[in-house]
Amino acid sequence: MKFVTLVAMVLLFFSADKSSPIKPVKATSTNEFLNSIGVNSAISARGEKLDKTIEAIKYTGIRWIRSGYEGGVSIDDYKTVHNATGVKYSYGLMSGGTDIARLLKDARVLANMGALLAFEGNNEPNNWAINYKGKKSGKNESWLGVAQLQNNLYKAVKADPLLKKYPVWNLTEGGAQTDNTGLQYLTIPAGANTVMPAGTQYADYATCHNYFSHPSHPGLYDNQTWNAADPGPACKVDGLYGNYGKTWAHNFEGYTEEQLADLPKVTTETGVTIQGDFSEEKQARLYINLYLSQFKRKWSYTAVYLLRDRSDEDGNQSFGFYQKDYTPRKAAVYLHNLTTILADKGTVSKAGSLAYAIHNKPETVHDLLLQNSNGKFQLVIWDEKAAGTDEVQIRFTKKHAVVNVYDPTVSASAQKMLNNCSAVMLTLNDHPLVVEL
Repeated sequence: MKFVTLVAMVLLFFSADKSSPIKPVKATSTNEFLNSIGVNSAISARGEKLDKTIEAIKYTGIRWIRSGYEGGVSIDDYKTVHNATGVKYSYGLMSGGTDIARLLKDARVLANMGALLAFEGNNEPNNWAINYKGKKSGKNESWLGVAQLQNNLYKAVKADPLLKKYPVWNLTEGGAQTDNTGLQYLTIPAGANTVMPAGTQYADYATCHNYFSHPSHPGLYDNQTWNAADPGPACKVDGLYGNYGKTWAHNFEGYTEEQLADLPKVTTETGVTIQGDFSEEKQARLYINLYLSQFKRKWSYTAVYLLRDRSDEDGNQSFGFYQKDYTPRKAAVYLHNLTTILADKGTVSKAGSLAYAIHNKPETVHDLLLQNSNGKFQLVIWDEKAAGTDEVQIRFTKKHAVVNVYDPTVSASAQKMLNNCSAVMLTLNDHPLVVEL
């Protein structure tokens, strides 16, 4: 089999460069990474069709769907999709929702069928205000009602014998709060001087909509998804720091940079429309980079917006893995290839380590070492170079009998198979390669 594309050229090095130390790297379960891959979908509402949703989930290998009761989808449809695909759901109040009792009632059904992943608070109260206990809250009003609702959701979940084991994800865009209700914390610490008292619990996980292309930093640039996943102030978009470090609307102080680095966190929306610099090809490559960057930077779950383009909204509706008629975009094909290459549903009881070094590694090249339940290592290496290429050498401490190299932008089959290999050379630009040992 010939390997002819420049972006995925692999050359065997018989004489390894000794200038970079080779050290053991602890692997992460492949299954854990695959479980992090999610999407926003209305499942069988807003023009989406149940059978097509099932087909799309199966093809892409997506493991969870972000949803909520305000979408109008029946629990029977949730059950049908789960039974057909194994997909799980984060279930939330979504835009403007306040009915905690209803949310928990449906969640118990999902939990009993093994389909519940987590709870989520309100969707972007800065855009969709709520009416809670007779008062309007959110947008430019006081956010006290929004904060009280989130606290009451947390308490209700943790008081329920069946549901208390499931995590609560915070509401999104807490960085827009008009008054310092403390929504920049999971639990308000002593001395925070917030409107809600110290000890108020909101969530187990911080939640963001860190779209990697954002009005605050538009266009295509190096390390695009890597930067959006940055937990600190270096993030150029609407990320963790602006919602949990120092709030972007009124600069309320939250966690320190050191605390943000290890804060439990999830992303329930991110993506980009096809326009300008973002062609269908570029969107597809960024989407697979996105899942890798987020996971590497300790985001436990990431959902792209959307599975299928909206047919009930105006404007540029080209976020989706699928067009309105369910024609798969390249993003769907590339994700299918990546999840097929990595395919695994087993667990690793104790992840192993692989000794390797990446020589000549620029700041746009990143790596994630995974281990499949069959014991094989899958070293994923991706470049976030907006233009041009980088050549890097991967060196090992010993020769590996078989090394397969995959390029998900080409197919789910190995593009190069090497024998007795102790070093390889990869030419990278803007998407991942998988080196399987």
